Formats: sequence, C-alpha cells, structure tokens
Amino acid sequence: MEFAELIKTPRVDNVVLHRPFYPAVEGTLCLTGHHLILSSRQDNTEELWLLHSNIDAIDKRFVGSLGTIIIKCKDFRIIQLDIPGMEECLNIASSIEALSTLDSVTLMYPFFYRPMFEVIEDGWHSFLPEQEFELYSSATSEWRLSYVNKEFAVCPSYPPTIIVPKSIDDEALRKVAAFRHGGRFPVLSYYHKKNGMVIMRSGQPLTGTNGRRCKEDEKLINATLRAGKRGYLIDTRSLNVAQQARAKGGGFEQEAHYPQWRRIHKSIERYHVLQESLIKLVEACNEQTHNMDRWLGKLEASNWLTHIKEILTTACLAAQCIDREGASVLIHGTEGTDSTLQVTSLAQIILEPRSRTIRGFEALIEREWLQAGHPFQQRCAQSAYCNSKQKWEAPVFLLFLDCVWQILRQFPCSFEFNEHFLIMLFEHAYASQFGTFLGNNESERCKLKLQQKTMSLWSWVNRPSELSKFTNPLFEANNLVIWPSVAPQSLQLWEGIFLRWSRSSKYLDEAYEEMVNIIEYNKELQAKVNILRRQLAELETEDGLRESP
Repeated sequence: MEFAELIKTPRVDNVVLHRPFYPAVEGTLCLTGHHLILSSRQDNTEELWLLHSNIDAIDKRFVGSLGTIIIKCKDFRIIQLDIPGMEECLNIASSIEALSTLDSVTLMYPFFYRPMFEVIEDGWHSFLPEQEFELYSSATSEWRLSYVNKEFAVCPSYPPTIIVPKSIDDEALRKVAAFRHGGRFPVLSYYHKKNGMVIMRSGQPLTGTNGRRCKEDEKLINATLRAGKRGYLIDTRSLNVAQQARAKGGGFEQEAHYPQWRRIHKSIERYHVLQESLIKLVEACNEQTHNMDRWLGKLEASNWLTHIKEILTTACLAAQCIDREGASVLIHGTEGTDSTLQVTSLAQIILEPRSRTIRGFEALIEREWLQAGHPFQQRCAQSAYCNSKQKWEAPVFLLFLDCVWQILRQFPCSFEFNEHFLIMLFEHAYASQFGTFLGNNESERCKLKLQQKTMSLWSWVNRPSELSKFTNPLFEANNLVIWPSVAPQSLQLWEGIFLRWSRSSKYLDEAYEEMVNIIEYNKELQAKVNILRRQLAELETEDGLRESP
C-alpha cells in the first residue's frame, strides 16, 4: 500500500492552528505518510509536527464553508485546526483517520525513521538477560540461565532466555509450562542480595474444577524456599475472581499441594475498568467550569487514585515479605502480563537502589515489561479519547509510571531521574519514532526484525545531551529500602500528565530552573571551600616546618 492512496489532499494553505499555551497561528498544513505538519512564515513561530500514531480521535465541525477539525491526542493534548473550504476539511479529516489507524505494524513510523544523531550505544543490546544474570551470579549459585524457550516454543510471551532455579531441568520446565496460563511458568523476577529472598512471577495455574496438580510446578517453586521457611503467593485477583477462573480451566494454588506457601489475594483491576477510569479522569481534567464539589466528585468517580493505592499497597506487601519477613514471593494474576508486572517492578523500586537510577530503571522496563511480555501494542493502541471500544486497551503502563511518580514525589532525593523522564516514557509507549514499544512480546519483535529495522529508544535517551534533561538535580544515592506511604492523603493527582495541557507549567518550570541554578552554585562554592581548605592545610604544614628547629 502507498501512503499517497490515503492522502486525498496533501496540502492546504491559510489553516489556523489553536493549541494550548500558544497564540493562534496561520500557516500551511501538510500531510505526509506519518506526520501532520503545520508551518508558518511568521518569525519565531514553532512548527507543529504531530505523528499520526499519536492521534486518538478527531471531531469535525462546519460553519458555512469554514471547517474545524479537533484532534485529540494520545498524550491528552487537544489541537484545533480551522480549514477554509468544506471539501478540503473533509479530505484532511478522512486522511488523518486512515493514517492514524494503520493495521500493519511495519507501516508505522519507526520502520521509516532515520536518526539525525550519532548512535553512540545500540540500545537493543544494552539490557540483555545474560548481563542481568551476571549481577546475581556473584551473590548466588542457586539459579541458572535456561534457553528452553529459544524458539519461543514453550511460551510465546517469554523471552528466549530466562532465569530459573538450578535444580530444575528444562524437561521439568516444559511440564510446568503446560500447567500455567499461556505457558508462563514461574521465573526469577528479583533476587534480594541482603537475605537471598526472591520474587518470582508466572501465569495462573491451570487447576480447573478438578483440582489438577503438577508435581514439577510444586518442586519448582519450593526450590526457592530455605529449609523451614514459608513463602507467600500473592494473587492479584480477588478470591471470588480466582475461584470463577477455575470454571474456565484456570485457578489458584491449592493449600494441600503447596503447604509451605501462604496465599494472599489482593484485587487489582484490569482491562476495561482501567480504561474507563482513565477516560473519566481525563474528561474531568479537561472540563474548566467545575466548582469544587463537582471537580472532587468527578475525580473520585474516576477511581484513578484508588487503582494507584491498590497497586502500591500490593507492591509494598511484596517488598515487606522479602525484606521484613525474610520470605520469598510468587506473584501472578490471570495471564501474568499486567497487574503482575506492575507489582514486581514497583516492589523492586522499593527494595533495589539500582532500579532508582536511570540505567537501572531502563533495565527494569526492559526486563519486567518488554521481555516479560506486557502487550504494549494492544494496551496502548488507544488512549482516553477514542470512540471505538476495543477489548484490549488499558493504561496499565501509565498506572505503573504514575505509581513511580508518587514514590518519586515522596522521596525526591532517592531517584536519579526526574518527572520528565517518566512523561517521556509515557509518550513513547503510545506514539514513537523508535521501535522499543512496538509488538506485544519478544516473539513478535523478533518476527518484525525490530533490532535490524528500527532504532531503540535507549540509543537516543542515553546520549549525554538527552540524559541531562532527565537527570534529577536533587539525587543523592540512597542504598536503603524506601517505604512509600499509601495513605489516601499521601497520593496526589499527577499534574505533569493530566493537567499539563490545561494549566501552564511556566512558573513551575522557572522555579525548577532556579533550583537547578542554586544547586549548581552550591557545588561551585563547595569546590572553592575544598580548595581553600587544602591551601590552608598546606600553609599550616609549611608554618609547622618553619617553626620546628
């Protein structure tokens, strides 16, 4: 298919652009295969370059021959274009709709994008499982790398290389895979060096109504326990939902077969419930005519902060089992690709200082989201504005980033990255020139040959010129476990995401710049103090030598 077939009118003059915080500007609108571009001949006017993949929905209005297109973006921005001529307006609108809903992944912009920067590091090879395993292998010899999933034959949503207990062979892993949803047998998610406890993750066991069991599965998860120790099974579904799953062939671990494990159910919502929550929240944030009661009522009705609280509470529970109880944990819901990953990754941010650094956090996203099989292509296909309701969309990754922001806000000196880093990841998960978030799992990415045909997001982010934008000036390495408060009054609406297009951040940005300047000035003064101290010490030494007979 040629993009030209979808572009009915490639260019229109005298189009007026309205967007948040900028004055209206008149210019020429151009449509390309991947971008909507508006450029003006006015001096000092910033051009608009909008990826079609960032467009969530469009509305059309007509007053006489003047047409208006309202573009609603996946990053929650709303842009208005006033286009002279009804035919041109209809053509532009239908072209945008066609170009923003392409079926084929290989027609998306990452396959056409060519970087204008020098590639210093190939991000596709920055966070390989073998490198992550090396970090653990110095502390323990109880785990091994398995290549049982080399051709994605055992589990289509797992990577080819996974970390499993050394005492369990590949044949046993194949049997366990047949007993777990989607073939997602228990694998290592995190090893706590302080006490050797681990977090594992998996899909639900396929016990069904007959109480089916798998001795290899029991042996695998028991292999993580120390003598005389108990473990915790954290199921991210309510007991009722987990029991209903048995009727469909799923289920949960029976106490009789897993006597050394205590099962805890923590209900975390998924799918359409989360999507509806996001739609209600964005709708509330965009409405400018609220009185206080109406605003607070709509915020509460969205349930967004309730979902944040549920996820953070479960992550804190997992971290407490590891660090305070000295017990290993297995976490799963149904598939083990959504709420499970929210909990395992947030528990690591609480427990592991490395996950709070920029590269450590990138490694966490690679390991616990991309390689672990979170279906980004499905979950991020639509955002808060799209009218067509499909089954798979859900802001699972955005909720995770929001939880990270809540912890960052409570511990502002413990993270090497800043809020802009989290916002950037949200934007690229939904629309990007990079191939990192394309596909639903490693198997799909392999078939699409993303490593050969697209650029990794990390290749761009990890360049010094970009890193400086995402570095937290308050950061001081903190090697302790951090325990966030999950009390309702401790959780706040993330203004940087949900209010950034309705409230100017100009004064906040100026305050942030001033803070950075003060910190830099303080460092300079500290360096001068150190030089003066050294000079004073040298002078005192010289005086001592002169005075000595």
